[in-house]
Amino acid sequence: MFNHPPFLARLVLPFVAALSLAGCGSLDRVSTGFAGTLSPYRVEVVQGNFISKEQVQALKVGMSRDQVRQILGTPLLASVFHADRWEYVFSLRREGVEPQARKLTVFFTGEALARFEGDEMLSEAEFVTLLDTRRKSGKVPVLEATEAQLKAAAPAAPNRDVAGPTAATSAPAAVSYPPLEAPVR
Repeated sequence: MFNHPPFLARLVLPFVAALSLAGCGSLDRVSTGFAGTLSPYRVEVVQGNFISKEQVQALKVGMSRDQVRQILGTPLLASVFHADRWEYVFSLRREGVEPQARKLTVFFTGEALARFEGDEMLSEAEFVTLLDTRRKSGKVPVLEATEAQLKAAAPAAPNRDVAGPTAATSAPAAVSYPPLEAPVR
């Protein structure tokens, strides 16, 4: 009576399906626990032109458009309707940190820089520390040594009584290297 395979499959298949559906509820509780510890990777988004405090300090009223472009780079926004105004916008979004945005507007009268205004800019050093996620904010050790510490760390002088090579005889021979460029003909 049970030696017929389709009959056995009809009996076992609903039982296996019921067990797997019951297991989904317990797996749901396990996956919710993992969700708190695992999160997807979020890309840092840096957009626009970073303008440093040093670049803003280099701007002088009366500079030409080319001089301003050499200092600040090409503007992110140059409107057709406002030909005498350039907008430099910079934004940074990273996980765990509130998004940051900075804006600098440069105004021209004809071909000369008339004025500029915008947010307080970071210095280049401040910007690098903002981007460097490896660096922990900690105290930098002082790199000083006393005379006694320097003498203790100095290598011992060679013993002249022992036969063998001394510093004067063991100096490496002078090496001659070929020229880096081919001779001009």
